Amino acid sequence: MSNPNPASGSPDKEPATEAQAAQVAAGGVDRAATATAPKRPAQEPRPSLGRLFLDNLWAANTVTVTVLAVLLAMLVGAVLIIVSDPDVLATYGYITARPSDALNSSWAVVSEAYANLFKGAIFDPEASGFTAALSPISETLTYTAPLVFTGLSVALAFRGGLFNIGAQGQATMGVIIAALAGFLLPLPPVLHLLVAVLAGAAGGALWGFIPGILKARTGAHEVINTIMLNYVALYFLSWIIVQSGVQNPNRADAISRPVDASAQFPRLLGDNLRVHAGILLAVLATWFVAWLLNRSTFGFELRAVGANPDAARTAGISVPRTYVLMMAIAGLLAGLGGSQMVLGSTANALTPLVVAQIGFDGILVALLGRVKPWGVLLAALLFGALQAGGNRMQGYAGISLELVTVLQALIVIFIAAPALVKAIFQLRAARAARLQTSLAKGW
Repeated sequence: MSNPNPASGSPDKEPATEAQAAQVAAGGVDRAATATAPKRPAQEPRPSLGRLFLDNLWAANTVTVTVLAVLLAMLVGAVLIIVSDPDVLATYGYITARPSDALNSSWAVVSEAYANLFKGAIFDPEASGFTAALSPISETLTYTAPLVFTGLSVALAFRGGLFNIGAQGQATMGVIIAALAGFLLPLPPVLHLLVAVLAGAAGGALWGFIPGILKARTGAHEVINTIMLNYVALYFLSWIIVQSGVQNPNRADAISRPVDASAQFPRLLGDNLRVHAGILLAVLATWFVAWLLNRSTFGFELRAVGANPDAARTAGISVPRTYVLMMAIAGLLAGLGGSQMVLGSTANALTPLVVAQIGFDGILVALLGRVKPWGVLLAALLFGALQAGGNRMQGYAGISLELVTVLQALIVIFIAAPALVKAIFQLRAARAARLQTSLAKGW
């Protein structure tokens, strides 16, 4: 009789055991999974150092955006130079007949203007003699020194969440107190300079302390307070110049007695060049602010308050104390910048315009430097070069000094609008994370 329940398997072979059946089933599943699984692409080779450098060169990092913003501002400035020259503009009336006239005249006026900007700010290859060769860089550093201090003042407050519009007033108080100490105190040379510098710093610190304490105690907005204090300092300067004992007895106009020679910064490159030791103090102040922000406890508290005051208060940081100290230090820096104007080589006496616009220019310098200390130093150097070269542009190329001011404004506009620069030049997003990963892997 036949088996009613025949074992599964081939009729020609012995029936399969349960273990063999399980092994066959498992093998079929593995083959099915292998057939349906997507194939992995071959691993891409690691990019070389040169390739990564070229990829990130045209990326939207800070350096690239800043350089392109400056170039874009100079391009727009070239258009303004052409438009403001009537002789060049006349050649465009017959550009279809002789386009070479318009192109050649445009190139001539723009190249002459920017060549004189370079010769007046950095180096004049046609100069003869040591003094003439170093005069451009000397003028640039002379203009740079006070801008470094006012730029640092604005940048420090900005990192702490406050907008210090009062650098102009703080610099004004600094120049007043520094000048008074410079011609009222009979002191020996080195001590006299030290006292005058500290007096200017104290005057600026006092003028920064006032809006700081008002902000901390009453919540009064620092922008309104600092703007009002700018006017107070300006009118105080106009008043004190004409007071007995301050006004120059040999002059009928509003000018003070000259600062004693013992209270002035020494010249670095001789008496015929204006650059003085104040530029060294500016570099030292930049290093100090960088250390204060990145290495000190107060710098951490300042950045925490600037990022989120409520979270900083919850973490145990005294926000009012931070505001007061921050504005006092910002005022101290601006006061040092003001003292440069009367203790350096710019002037040696108080006048109603002795401070010029270094406080307001400091706002532009801080923004151009991305409110970072060393960036502020470089931005101040650029502004100093534009001011020094602008004087030569006006004298040799016939370019108005106001056009140089427009050029400065264009640079700040493009720097402050990085999205515009990225859109114009079609910059890619910076791949800093990928670059750091590649560095960690040793390429």
